[in-house]
Amino acid sequence: MNRVFHPFLLLLIVLTTAHAQEYTSSSIFAHNDYVHPIPFFSSYYQQVGYIEADIFLQNNALLVAHTRPEIDPEKTLDELFLKPILKKILFNNGNVYPDKETTLTLMIDLKTEGVSTLNALVKKLKNYPQLTSCPTLQITVSGSMPDPALWKNFPDFIHFDGRPGIEYTIEQLKRISLISTDFKNHSLWNGKGILTGADHKKIVQLIEEVHAKQKKIRFWGAPDFTNAWMVFMDMKIDIIGTDDVTGLSSFIRNKSKNSYTLEEPYSVYQPAYSYADGAAIPKNIILMIGDGMGLTQLYSGYTANRGNLNIFKMTDIGFSVTTSSDSYITDSAAGGTAMATGTKTNNRHVGMDSIGRVLPSITERLKQVGYRTAIISNGDVTDATPASFYSHQPERSLNEEIAADFISSSTDILIGGGTYAFKNRKDKKNLFVTLEEKGYSVAAKFNTIDTIKSSRYVVLDDASVVSKKQGRTDFMTRSLRKTLATCTQDAKPFFIMAEGGQIDSGGHNNDMEYVVRELLDFDQAVGEVMKFIDRNKETLLIVTADHETGGLSLLGGDISQGRVFGDFSTNDHTAVMVPVFAYGPGAGVFRGVYQNTAINIRILELLNKK
Repeated sequence: MNRVFHPFLLLLIVLTTAHAQEYTSSSIFAHNDYVHPIPFFSSYYQQVGYIEADIFLQNNALLVAHTRPEIDPEKTLDELFLKPILKKILFNNGNVYPDKETTLTLMIDLKTEGVSTLNALVKKLKNYPQLTSCPTLQITVSGSMPDPALWKNFPDFIHFDGRPGIEYTIEQLKRISLISTDFKNHSLWNGKGILTGADHKKIVQLIEEVHAKQKKIRFWGAPDFTNAWMVFMDMKIDIIGTDDVTGLSSFIRNKSKNSYTLEEPYSVYQPAYSYADGAAIPKNIILMIGDGMGLTQLYSGYTANRGNLNIFKMTDIGFSVTTSSDSYITDSAAGGTAMATGTKTNNRHVGMDSIGRVLPSITERLKQVGYRTAIISNGDVTDATPASFYSHQPERSLNEEIAADFISSSTDILIGGGTYAFKNRKDKKNLFVTLEEKGYSVAAKFNTIDTIKSSRYVVLDDASVVSKKQGRTDFMTRSLRKTLATCTQDAKPFFIMAEGGQIDSGGHNNDMEYVVRELLDFDQAVGEVMKFIDRNKETLLIVTADHETGGLSLLGGDISQGRVFGDFSTNDHTAVMVPVFAYGPGAGVFRGVYQNTAINIRILELLNKK
């Protein structure tokens, strides 16, 4: 009987079936395992669920090969598979794998006539009673299988690889461990892009039919690389065949870390561009740096938030080239210093040029001509990026020396983490005391920030700058609100540098959720600043990054569901250009492609302070 399902209903059935699983290495089918450099063991140590061996019956021997010309008399089923499996079962006290839950199916593809080859296999297996009685090992035959009507003639320890479209009896179904089919019989898709709608519907219907029989499904001859694996897993194909066992195992192992779905999106600010009617020269500058934030980090956040970002509401956009003076790939010290001083420097140098000379930062220069200055980070304020705006050290790891530099920087406001470098120092000095002596209000608890009355203060609280995954609240937005309230108490102009420091940490950790949640937190702070600009009309916002971190690629996602999936090519920085967004009077000068040093230079030119 032909049944017609609505495509969405059919997909819903598949996604909610009992077979809809979280993928593990047990979902991997090691295709032609014997051709791997180390047969059996390379797949076994990835804890795959299925290992395939093709066998020929020749001169009463069971030989492992893909074709007859490839037969090697020394490559027997015993030596390549049966004996190694036996050793593991004996070592693991009767189980294939160390735990008692993980199973292995040895898929034996019969290349010669079915009945005679299977009889020879049964005879061989009877010499290995530990294999045939092992509760976590299943022997399944495929290929030239005998007619299903003959299956009852073989011992119960022999299972079979079923085929779709065959009406099996109840007893025959009990002997089937999975159902397999040639992918090319259902689609000519090469694994790139997406399946056609017709092919997708056809395959989903086949999956549903197999699952209705309470069996798992496998395709052979299917595309075998990352994009195809993703599509097959989204379709809930139970068993994924591969020649790249290590690659697929790594992909599955990292899949949850490389994907994220935002459950509750937030609304973004609709900018009024009200500053456009005012002066083209800004009075105030807010520079927001998303550490490690490249275009893919931004688009992952855009996807998660259902196609909305405050940052993407800005229309003046450029690109910054981030190379340092001694490396194609910058670190945060050289990247931060370039923006803070307008000069390229070596990696690891903070506020110093490539030969160790002190470079005046934009905060120091503007402070000298009457600006209020503030530095905010949702990380350690002695880390390289924020430190570049007040410190001068030849080595970014000199956190205590960097903290001491703040004392002489005259910066008005410092908010973030990094208490240890100010209080728990090797020299036993408590810089909080020194700061108070210099007229700063000092707070060690972030939740007291709104009680501060002074116009000069330091708020350092390590507990408040944990990651969003670990429970950080609206630290950045609240810090900016307080700082803006302080800086607008009088007519003085101001400069604020605010760093979203932990987008970078997510990239270093190759953790998509970490990246996206930090990016979205940063974006919400950007929205708060854009609101301020539309009220104030004299402030220019620049949003950029010091570099990209992680080599993030976006391999899949769904904007309507807020779901994004990616992969990282490195746990370090990359050399790709980073975007620059601007909003406020003078924003147009940040269009184009330029060196990261130009951000500093163009700000000062706008302010006529060059």
